[in-house]
Amino acid sequence: MQIQGIPAVQYGQTAEHVYLFVHGKNGYKEEAEPFAQIVCPKGYQVLSIDLPGHGSRKEEADRFVPWQVVPELQALMQYAKAHWKHISLRATSIGSWFSMLAYQDEPLETSLLVSPVLDMQQLIEQMMLWANVTPEQLQRQGRIPTDFGETLDWDYYQYAKRNRIQRWHPHTAILYAGQDNLTPRQTVDSFCKWFHCGLTVMEDGEHWFHTKEQLAVLTEWTQKHT
Repeated sequence: MQIQGIPAVQYGQTAEHVYLFVHGKNGYKEEAEPFAQIVCPKGYQVLSIDLPGHGSRKEEADRFVPWQVVPELQALMQYAKAHWKHISLRATSIGSWFSMLAYQDEPLETSLLVSPVLDMQQLIEQMMLWANVTPEQLQRQGRIPTDFGETLDWDYYQYAKRNRIQRWHPHTAILYAGQDNLTPRQTVDSFCKWFHCGLTVMEDGEHWFHTKEQLAVLTEWTQKHT
């Protein structure tokens, strides 16, 4: 299906409850299927979209930026409001940050965040240190590729500084990996304390939950919080 021209997929039989599933970088809308297999028998539907540059939208890689993604997620929310009475969120990594920007004032019933990026300004500044790039250099050049595969972008950095997460829903559960190299433990602890979120930590897990052991923890956590 499509929602305002955005490729989407919907799982589950007709219900009053829905989870909006938002993937992370290098993800795709069908990533929602294992989650749907858990929650649909519990009376939920799941709605997932391809973000720009992902899934069937590979040609739109230059649009994978918050000022493009956030309006799309807001359109997804408007569609959900027209079709379901109860709306929850399941998001991964940078998809969590995009979702918090888009939905901080929306009436979400539950939010499940996996390896969430919680402070984009902090992350970009950390990447600048890794790449030995100063703010002055970045402002002067605009965009600077790095040898670890990311391109530092001045406009993106300024957006992150202007749009820090100020509000979020207390009915939130976070699954965090102790070896996450993008979000420090102190950051996730502070976020959970400030916004009264629940936190589960897999100490030997990585940012990307993908091994057999990591996926088992993810499945157990999902079962517990749905």
